[in-house]
Order: sequence, then C-alpha cells, then structure tokens
Amino acid sequence: MVGPVSFRPSPGSIPESPGVYRFRDADDRVIYVGKAKNLRQRLNSYFADFAGLHPRTQTMLMTAVDVDWTVVGTEVEALQLEYSWIKQYDPRFNVKYRDDKSYPYLAVTMGEEFPRVQVLRGSKRKGTRYFGPYSHAWAIRETVDLLLRVFPIRSCSAGVFRRAGQIGRPCLLGYIDKCSAPCVGRVTAQEHRTLADDFCDFMAGNTGRFMKRLEREMRQAAADQEYERAARLRDDIQALLRAMEKQAVVLGEGTDCDVIALAEDPLEAAVQVFYVRGGRIRGQRGWVVDKVEEAGPGELVEQFLLQMYGDAAPEALPREVLVAALPPDAEAVTELLSEHRRARVEIRVPQRGDKKALLETVWRNAMEALKQHKLKRASDLTARSKALQEVADALDLDQAPLRIECYDVSHIQGTDVVASMVVFEDGLARKSEYRRFSVRSTEGDVASIYEVISRRFKRYLEERSATGELDAGAGAGPGVDLETGRPRKFAYPPNLVVVDGGPAQAAAAQRALDGLGVDDVAVCGLAKRLEEVWLPGEDLPVILPRASEALYLLQRVRDEAHRFAITYHRSKRSKSVKESALDEVPGLGPARRQALIKHFGSVKRLREATAAQICEVPGIGPATAETIVSALKGENP
Repeated sequence: MVGPVSFRPSPGSIPESPGVYRFRDADDRVIYVGKAKNLRQRLNSYFADFAGLHPRTQTMLMTAVDVDWTVVGTEVEALQLEYSWIKQYDPRFNVKYRDDKSYPYLAVTMGEEFPRVQVLRGSKRKGTRYFGPYSHAWAIRETVDLLLRVFPIRSCSAGVFRRAGQIGRPCLLGYIDKCSAPCVGRVTAQEHRTLADDFCDFMAGNTGRFMKRLEREMRQAAADQEYERAARLRDDIQALLRAMEKQAVVLGEGTDCDVIALAEDPLEAAVQVFYVRGGRIRGQRGWVVDKVEEAGPGELVEQFLLQMYGDAAPEALPREVLVAALPPDAEAVTELLSEHRRARVEIRVPQRGDKKALLETVWRNAMEALKQHKLKRASDLTARSKALQEVADALDLDQAPLRIECYDVSHIQGTDVVASMVVFEDGLARKSEYRRFSVRSTEGDVASIYEVISRRFKRYLEERSATGELDAGAGAGPGVDLETGRPRKFAYPPNLVVVDGGPAQAAAAQRALDGLGVDDVAVCGLAKRLEEVWLPGEDLPVILPRASEALYLLQRVRDEAHRFAITYHRSKRSKSVKESALDEVPGLGPARRQALIKHFGSVKRLREATAAQICEVPGIGPATAETIVSALKGENP
C-alpha cells in the first residue's frame, strides 16, 4: 500500500467531461467504480485533502495503486456504464444490495407452448411473466387456487403434463374444472394461451372487464333459466373478489408505482419496496446493504434504482417511483429508466396525501427490517464471540472483554445534565445492570464523564471493601448482598469501559480510574462522526474495518447507551418543565396557582404584576398577593 500520491494523475491530464472512473489494486482488480459530471473535479477531490476524507474512502485510496477513466457523452451514458462496470467487476468498495430473504413470485411461463402458472424464486427467466414478489409462497397458492376457477390454465409439471397426454386422461385438476386439460386436447394451444393472457391481465390489475363480463353472463344465464350455470358464474365472481381482497387498496384505481424507503445507521441500510399496481399492493420486497462507501440517502436511492431496475423487463418498471430522497442526478436517472421502460418514468418525493402516508408505512417496514437484521446478527453466538475477540485484538487486551460498560452524557445547552451506564455481558445487553446518573457538574461533557466514572468506581471500591474483596484480592468475595441475596449494584467491574466521544472523553475516563487506583480496566472512546476508536494517550485513533463484528458490537453498545441517556434526559426535562416558581410560594395550593396562571397567562406576566393586580384574581387576598410578589422577586416571603 503505497498511498494515493504515488498514482495521482497530473491535473491537466484529466478531462472535464462526464465519465466513469475505476480504482485498481496491486493485483489489477477493480476495487471501486464511480461516475462524475466532471471527471477532473471528482478525481481531484480524492487527492486534494487526504486527511479530510472519510476513513472508508481513505482505506480505498490506500488499497488502490492506479486509477483510469472513460469519457462519455452524457450523464445518462455515465450511469449506464457505471452500472455495467459494477455488475462486471463486483468492486469491493461499492455498495451492493442483497436480498434479506428469497422472495417467491407468481410466474406464468408464456414462452412455452402451453403456459404454466407456478411459484418461482431466484433469478428471472426469459419468456416468463412475473407477479409479486409475495411474502409467503402459500399466499401465491391461495390466490392461484381461487383464480383457476375462472382461468383454468395448466399448473402441473412437465412430467405430469407429458404422462397425462400419453395415457389420454387428465389429472385431478382437469376433472374438477380447475384446468382446461390441454394435455388431452380439450382446448387448443391458442385457446389455452388466451386463458393465460387473461390470467396475466387480471394479475396485472385489469380486473374491471372480467368482473363486468362475468356479471353480464350471470344475468343472461339467469334470464335463460340456466340457474346452475348462473350459480357457477356467481361463485366465479366471488372467487375473483376474494383474490382481489387479498391485495389491499391503498391508492386510486389505475395507479401504478413502486414505493421505496430506506432506514440506515452508520454501518448498514435496509430498503423496502411496495409494488402498487392498479392502486393495490401486489407485493413487497426487502434488501440489506453494508455501507462500504460513504453515501447519503440520495446516493443510496440512486444506486438502488440502478441495481433494481438495471436487469428488469421493461414492463416491470412502473410509471411512477416514490422515494424518500431524490438521487443527486435525478434527471439523468429518470431519463435512463424512461429509456429502459420505453415510456416516461417519474421519480419524486410525495409531500402529502395517501402517497406520503404509504411511504411512511414502507419506511416503518424498513426500520423493522433493519431492527430484525441487527437482532438476528446480535443473537449469533459465533458472531458475538468473533466480535469480542476482534475488540480484544484491536485494543490489545489480555482477554476478550466479556463485560463491557458504556457511558453517555445527555443535556440541552448544559441544563438537566444526565448520564447513562449500560452493560453488555458476552455481547448481549444486561438491562438489569443498567444505571443512570444525575450529573452535578456543569462544565461540559468531559467533566461530566470524569464525574460519572469517578462515582461509579467509588461505589465499586466501596462494595469490594464492604465484602472484604479489597483486602483479599479480586474474586475472593461474592458479588451479592449476603442479607438480601440480590446482586450488589456496582459490585462487578467491567473488562472494558467505552465512553461516547473522542480523545478528550477517553482521557477523562482514564484520569478518573487512575485517581481511584483502578488499573485493571481498559478504556476507549467511540467517536460518533467517523466511528473512530480512541485510546487514552494516543495521538491517532484505531480504525476498525467497516464490516467488522467488533465495530458492530461497539456501535450497538454506544447506541444503547445513547438511547438510555436520552430517555432519562427527556423524563427529567419534562418534569422540570412542569415545575413552576409558584410551587415555592407558601400557602398557595394547586387551585389558586392554576387560577393565577389562567388570569395572567404566564409566570413572566405574573412577575411583572403588582400586588393590587394580583388581588383581582378570585381567592387571592392582600397578604397572599404580597407573599407572591416577594417570592417571585427572590425575596424571603
């Protein structure tokens, strides 16, 4: 790794045209592909201020040994070439979306002589119409079972179809009229294809003409006194209605759109898509991505749109794509998708109404998907063990930190200062050990961290002294109260103390431990902006790999401490907001305090009032009014 200066192109050699560039490593592998409206400006940004770049970008540049580029005519061509190269080279530093599960589709094999309806997963096949995706395969089978009453197309495998033709007898579905039995010649290939086309039209949302046709035929059969046929048509209509009811109506009839929302944290992002066709949700799908490159919501949306629609059939693209954030090159992406669809595609952010409400629903699904993904990852014993060992290796600890404590300070402009302590044992949260502190110091976060660490470990030393551990050595006494049988609040020391912050906070925590003579507890700080790990006394941070289990664990511990501190701060702030200067006035009960506030509107106006004006409030006499005036002026009433 020779650094970016060694392969920096001379500024004059880089064109100012739109284009796509590739960074390569020592083995000539493409490790990153990017596009630019102006290649010279974009590439110069990588080399102008290396120290100011994001750590992930710095890692990419330190891994690279060469960069080349290709000039194109327009931004749309740049998007197309970028997508092609990402697909071809699979660069390690580009964002790559992966399915959080394999979703089933309802598929109709229109490329066969006798089209077949079935459930399919995985990659798309040429000549096959796809509908969905669905959350569960059973949901597809229920829908198909209802629709085969009206559109009796083939649903059997090739082997069953061939055997039925050889013996001249259809399968069970042919006998119960849920298959038109083309295998034995009951219908011709063209008649069967017409049924398949009608099936696909209904699934695509063109339901009105089929309902009207069946109702017309039912009324005619009843008029002709063909009551059995009329009853069958009535049941067919009910079957179609039940199939339609399984797909929720969310927007106006005729609305075709994909609704895309993402939820993210500094390491990962989850994307959810709802497919709306004919105003109904036809399916949903989810992806999870590791954020291996620096990207905001707009960039993530742009990359997702290119990867999602890049290989899709033209008919799979909707007229409208609703997103939470527009791509940086929204016009170019819109033009590219419109060319692919061969019709206009609109990309926009809904501002109000049903579409905005639906986008919020999709976002909640994305948040839940990210939460479930993290829980699944956190519950993996192998991943937890790996994370603890990686933390030990990165921080040069003697053993894996089986007990980690994390501290965070929360306040608003120095008021209602609180702190939290959360505990993770063996990589899992131990909520019964959580503690919270009301901080006395008002000199900033560094002083608050010093105070909280000092208070926590003073209690630890007191507990050890009370049980005789301090004289006998660590591990000699129990960590439970011998009288109550309950664990002592601060009896167990952590292997690692994590503070939310940078080098100043880490140094403050270390000073507190040194002042108490505690020398067997490691300390580090986790800075929120760049996810850097700071050790006390070190000039440079420890940079953990973005996809490492160690960073994931430390981030989860830090986020939990932040959540716990924020919760306590909000509780304390709401309590202080409800308090009033009138609470300290002797002889003034809740009813008269409320009457005063109602009359004057606020404590500020009441403080400006005279005793005579206060006497105008019902129930307030001259003596009480004088007491109120004195109390609000800070005098002893």
